[in-house]
Amino acid sequence: MKTFFYGLRLDSSFAAYLSFIPFLLLIFSVFSNSKIIENSIKWYSYLILLFINLLLIIDAGLYQSWGVRLDATILTYLNTPEVMIASTSTYQLISGTLFWLVSSYIFIKIFHRVISNKIHKIEKGNWLQAPIFLLITALLIIPVRGGLQTIPVNQSNVYFSNKMFANHASINFVWNFFNALTHKFNGKNTYKSFDNDIAQKIINKRRNQLLVSDTDSVLNTTKPNVILIIWESLTAKVVGSLGGEPSVTENLNRLSKEGILFTNFYGNGERTDKGIPAILSGYYPQPSTSIMKMPNKTRSLPMLSKKMIDLGYKTSFYYGGDLNFGNMNTYLRNGGITDFVDGNDFDKKDWNSKWGAHDHIFMKRFEDDLSTKQPEPFFKIALTLTSHEPFEIQGTYKFGKDTEENKFRSAHAYTDKVIGKFIDFAKQQSWYKNTLIVIMADHGHRYPKHKGEFNSPKKFKIPMLWLGGALQKKGIEINTIASQVDFSYTLLDLLKGDNSDFIYSKNIFNNSEKQYTHYIFNKGFGTLTKNGLFVYDFVSKKPILKTGSEADKLDSLGKAISQNAFQDFLDRK
Repeated sequence: MKTFFYGLRLDSSFAAYLSFIPFLLLIFSVFSNSKIIENSIKWYSYLILLFINLLLIIDAGLYQSWGVRLDATILTYLNTPEVMIASTSTYQLISGTLFWLVSSYIFIKIFHRVISNKIHKIEKGNWLQAPIFLLITALLIIPVRGGLQTIPVNQSNVYFSNKMFANHASINFVWNFFNALTHKFNGKNTYKSFDNDIAQKIINKRRNQLLVSDTDSVLNTTKPNVILIIWESLTAKVVGSLGGEPSVTENLNRLSKEGILFTNFYGNGERTDKGIPAILSGYYPQPSTSIMKMPNKTRSLPMLSKKMIDLGYKTSFYYGGDLNFGNMNTYLRNGGITDFVDGNDFDKKDWNSKWGAHDHIFMKRFEDDLSTKQPEPFFKIALTLTSHEPFEIQGTYKFGKDTEENKFRSAHAYTDKVIGKFIDFAKQQSWYKNTLIVIMADHGHRYPKHKGEFNSPKKFKIPMLWLGGALQKKGIEINTIASQVDFSYTLLDLLKGDNSDFIYSKNIFNNSEKQYTHYIFNKGFGTLTKNGLFVYDFVSKKPILKTGSEADKLDSLGKAISQNAFQDFLDRK
């Protein structure tokens, strides 16, 4: 009930915004034909009802996938609408469209019964009534602002609970959408908590202690071939070797005993277009946008692929879908990669209904290319896709498909089988003895649902496994707290490359107790060490989770990183 009580201010604000045009039209009814006014209000209301009901459906789907209410983020995908649609099943599209049409029809009928009949009674009035109507219209500014207080109403006014779901439920989704639309980048750092110099000192004081490896190289060469497999949406929650569900990734569980398993590894964001820059550029995601979609900014980012080219590597990128997704194509080409295989290289009959080629088809192409003689050293990146919504696979659904969670499990079991087959293939190749294979997720996932806060570390924990003949140490676990932004820096350190441009990264093989990870979600962040956790919401300006002896220090560190990273994003041209 509190969600309705606290949410009333934003509901009233948005209702008042909608009322300005009908109220102004009523003023003109004093001077003009009332029939024209009646029809104008009707058609305005019809369009509003259709639009709001459409946003209602989008908001429901968005929250299920991302855990955030509708905001301007959705607009960044409008240039690739087929990619947006690809995240939904045919059933969801049909049922959503039917719900939109039926609910719109019902509300239009209610409008006719409750309001239209009253509009029909409007008659041309006396001109003296105009100032009264004008005053009533002007008074709408009070609910628009949420009252007579100095600062207009905003999202933080409706946050009342330590349960973020309850706070999110209080937000009027249409108000939130238009607020985000009208408050896009204004050149100001909305995550600023300190003077910039102080924020940098807080970061440096901690980070500078973690740049040097505490161990001898885990590789037996400084010029191995490198294969990076980025596994779509693989959360630690379904990886048995990381304490997750035991029977989803049976091949990955088995392989974890053959290489180096990183048991405290985290994604820095919650979507692919945020995970890839974290992995390849060592760059933190932005809370409510994506730098990968902004070529004017990505061209100045450090890129692992460029550094590998400088070291003499031949680079290539494989993806079974549309490389235009999230402007990935431009980002990767800015990184110097010239050899690409994407969805256009696969027959449409080998695609799932929306995203691209099935993983077993895609990885077979990867195998075929690696079967031919390759100029060495090579750096190859493969991004899988089948384990993305709507989790469509070929063959048996190991866990059934009665629920979305079971389809999610089944999709990962399918991709796990594909990855296991690829590793078996790789072991038979001549280049394997001089190759490092890295398996890493692009981000975690909300499924399977976990207990506790939605944006707790459980959602962001992901696997990273190193395999291959280039490993000097095998069958070991690295328990260091680390994340995707640390990968490029650490790899280049092992390859004796230049990693100085990766200003947010640390060396994963430094096993200091001061190691930390920092992840970012919509208008919030989480900072984690072995001795503490601090998860913060910038809307309510309150911590969501705060545990451990180091929590207070992580308050400052997390805010400093969020401020510094977003300022760097704003400053890039």
